[in-house]
Amino acid sequence: MLFNSLEFIFLFLPISLVLFFSLGMLGYHKAALFILIAVSFFFYSWWNPAYLGLLLFSIVFNYAMGLALYKCSAPAHHSNQKRLLIAGIGVNLALLGYFKYANFFVETVNGLLATNFNLNQVILPLAISFFTFQQIAYLVDVYRDTAKKYSFFDYSLFVGFFPQLIAGPIVHHDQLIPQFNNPKVSQFNARNMAIGLTIFCLGLGKKVLIADSISVYATPVFEMASQGTSTTFVAAWIAAFAYSLQLYFDFSGYSDMAIGIARMFNIKLPLNFYSPYKAKNISDFWRRWHITLSGFLRDYLYIPLGGSRMGIVRRNINLMVTMLLGGLWHGAGWTFVFWGGLHGAYLVIHRQWQSLLNSLGYKPQNQGWSTQLLSRSITFLAVVVGWVFFRADSMRAAISILKGMVGANGLSLPYVLADQLAFLQSWSVTFEGLVPEIAISFPPFITIFMAAFAIIWFAPNIYQWMEQYTPAADLASLTTTNTNKPIRPMNRWFQWRPIQLFSLLVGVLAFMTVKTLLEAPQSEFLYFNF
Repeated sequence: MLFNSLEFIFLFLPISLVLFFSLGMLGYHKAALFILIAVSFFFYSWWNPAYLGLLLFSIVFNYAMGLALYKCSAPAHHSNQKRLLIAGIGVNLALLGYFKYANFFVETVNGLLATNFNLNQVILPLAISFFTFQQIAYLVDVYRDTAKKYSFFDYSLFVGFFPQLIAGPIVHHDQLIPQFNNPKVSQFNARNMAIGLTIFCLGLGKKVLIADSISVYATPVFEMASQGTSTTFVAAWIAAFAYSLQLYFDFSGYSDMAIGIARMFNIKLPLNFYSPYKAKNISDFWRRWHITLSGFLRDYLYIPLGGSRMGIVRRNINLMVTMLLGGLWHGAGWTFVFWGGLHGAYLVIHRQWQSLLNSLGYKPQNQGWSTQLLSRSITFLAVVVGWVFFRADSMRAAISILKGMVGANGLSLPYVLADQLAFLQSWSVTFEGLVPEIAISFPPFITIFMAAFAIIWFAPNIYQWMEQYTPAADLASLTTTNTNKPIRPMNRWFQWRPIQLFSLLVGVLAFMTVKTLLEAPQSEFLYFNF
């Protein structure tokens, strides 16, 4: 069941809310939470009931392992506790490795050794990457003595809470469980419902009206590249930009919808997305893109490896290892590994550049507008190049797209210029139209691209628009940049308020979105593949 499906919007979500708040209003707080667990497990089993057993096993195993870690918390049993932690993480990674990487491993071995090992196709269970990382973090926190002892009921709800179960945000136990235990959470709150509905509708609009509309300009070109067909200069850039925009609005839309749904249940989820294409450097990008995954990799991988405490060389190695594993987490393929390594290289270069500037006495806060524009443009283009590997089916396809982007596959110009510019044919220029690979109607193409770029670069994001109502749990940490300058708040007149004007605007957007859903097939969120 997709967040952007009609059965979810008009059946599952309303019924779940009515059941939850009906029991809460009658004073049955625990019963309301039980209903929330039940609908969450039903939601997960909708795709494949068989994999509900895997989720339940993971919950039971990790909760039991957490209890065992608590029992060994005394200093005298520290070595046993460490062995238990390693075993617990090992089982989680083994499950993730089998379901997500077994086919990739066998294919890699066959390719390297010219063997013919055969493994029946292992189907990736939905959300296994997310709930595995979430529970590994819990086990590590128990080992570090930073996690409270929870009931099995609370722990199950923490892992299974359906708004964040499928594709994040990756939530810590101490962010959710105290909220569930507050009796007020099962009491209907009109303001939270208005905030949640607004965020949900805006996220749904991003997905349906923008991401799905832009995908038609990316998918055909990448499919051609995967089949070995070369792509020309303009087509390659259109595909790269289109996928960058599609992924932005798809993942941003999902993150908004998850936060909005949770807020309808009076729960605040952590922020996961904060205008990443406005980033002025690659470190700033990773503070804004998939924020909860970045935090997990920092706290549970990069810092335990030594972080930046062991010298420049070791810091750079730690960055590369962290990003390589982060790339592999996203998908079982060498394109994802390369994408992670590329971002690791970006981060290393950025750190070295910062060190050089610091040694020269340069202060980042003294940047003029032209320098900031250059920094943002370089960062954005670097990210776009990375997304080519993220999207391509193979390294060969990615390289084909990149060759097109640098003009190595030639340039095609409009037919009407053939007579005037015929001399350019000796420079690998053809006259078959700007984008001979796919049919593009330029008025709608230009309109949606201009609108998308205007939103990502110039418009305030949802969380700035609604900032005075704290739409996300940790918004305050994102309201400053790495130069400690506060992000300028919006004019109060333009900020969202629960009044008729904004209700009307959101209602019109919701109507347009539902109308589009009735006319077009549903599409999965891109991060469901990870």
